[in-house]
Amino acid sequence: MENRFNLIDEPWIPVADVGRVSLRQVFTNFEYRTLGGNPVEKIALMKLLLAIGQAATELPDEQAWQALDEAALAAGCIAYLEKWHDRFYLYGERPFLQMPAISVAQQQRYGAVLPEVATGNTTVLSQFNQERELLDADKALLLVLLMGFSMGGKKTDNSVVLTRGYKGKSNPKGKPSTGKPGPSLGFMGLLHSFVNGKTILQSIRLNLLVGSDLRNSEMFSSGLGFPPWESMPAGEDCKTAQELKQSYMGRLVPLSRFCLMSDKGLHYSEGLAHMNYQEGIVDPTVAMDATQSKIKVLWSDPEKRPWRQLPALLSFIEHETGTFDCLQLRKALPRARRLLQNFAVWSGGLRVSSNAGEQYVSGTDDFVESEVWLESNYIDKIWFGQLQQEMRELENISKKTYGCIRGYYTALKAEGDKLASQGTSTFWQLCESNFQALVDSCDQGTQAETERRKLRKIFAAAALNTYDHFCPNDTARQLDGWAQFRPNFSNYLKREEI
Repeated sequence: MENRFNLIDEPWIPVADVGRVSLRQVFTNFEYRTLGGNPVEKIALMKLLLAIGQAATELPDEQAWQALDEAALAAGCIAYLEKWHDRFYLYGERPFLQMPAISVAQQQRYGAVLPEVATGNTTVLSQFNQERELLDADKALLLVLLMGFSMGGKKTDNSVVLTRGYKGKSNPKGKPSTGKPGPSLGFMGLLHSFVNGKTILQSIRLNLLVGSDLRNSEMFSSGLGFPPWESMPAGEDCKTAQELKQSYMGRLVPLSRFCLMSDKGLHYSEGLAHMNYQEGIVDPTVAMDATQSKIKVLWSDPEKRPWRQLPALLSFIEHETGTFDCLQLRKALPRARRLLQNFAVWSGGLRVSSNAGEQYVSGTDDFVESEVWLESNYIDKIWFGQLQQEMRELENISKKTYGCIRGYYTALKAEGDKLASQGTSTFWQLCESNFQALVDSCDQGTQAETERRKLRKIFAAAALNTYDHFCPNDTARQLDGWAQFRPNFSNYLKREEI
């Protein structure tokens, strides 16, 4: 087959304020600010760029990382891409991240594996949900996305097994099973976090892990490993596949689907079956709580946007390791504090639903992402304690607003649970625009304290406005209920700082 559309040379990676660029351009243009696309595309692309960065550099410990500046990182990545140039063709004898042997699997339309596209009997709500013809650049991005964020279900043709005797694609009756969710997606949609600098290259450098990080995590028995394009597996459980499943490189680009692209569609079957959080293994970008008998992780939730999870994500600041531990943030954030005056914590993901093993996007499911900028000079335990306190107070206001709206409708002998839930969602939406100011105001000093008091007035007003919106007082009966249950936040406004 003819080798064509090389990902190193062709533009396919979305970059904010620029458009699509090639891999070569990412590592030669130091001014690119941040990746574009939807949140899961950003995560999948960052993981791919990190895999290239990890493969191109030798980082046994933190001292080696400190000696690696952005120029050296970029030069190393360019040299690495030139060395493996023939492995980055989207089409050809050795297509990038694809398995020619899977050509016997059933072919799916490209829209069938895109979460935002409505196919089958799913209702098309807008042009955004309409299936369209994909360009080669779109297919390249989709391929990288499917490696970790493929949705579980019957779309995978698991009747095709490449490793003889492998039972992982069969149900207890011996028939082809439904495909498992990609390890970066999980059951409901895992929340991923990175530390972002002011440029893409800066962000890549900050998020590289060193050999000692991988050893101490005890999640990757094969250590760093090798990226899959250097040595693709022959099947689901061959020797190469086993090494990929036990290495960090294999987790960055997890090959959870065996794919082969064609002009008409995608040959599609389940690939490598990675361990999940219930077995104590997660992507380093996922926050996991392993302190209890039942392991927990942070999920993407449109009803609780990622900025509200910031205290949980940064809990390692207060303790050596917090209740929820995100290895990526725990390693990258101290670096950012030392090197940069300002940096950001980015979190995002996709919420999905599941029914009988079939995953889909429905109802309130959606992409979520938040970016919170921090200043190095105020990130300490005192700042973090104040942030925790302010967020607890906001949670209490949210609960009180919910209870007051519900009490209002109960007094009117009406059902108020749904309206109360809508009210709390509205309250958090009103708070979101002021969250960055709240983060900045948790510093020490009189000026910061004054700013916090102003923000408390704004948040209290948001709760009262929410209550007034959902609880009308037009009639005498409504006015009586409204006055009886209207919340009082005087304690919140007078409460002393920690």
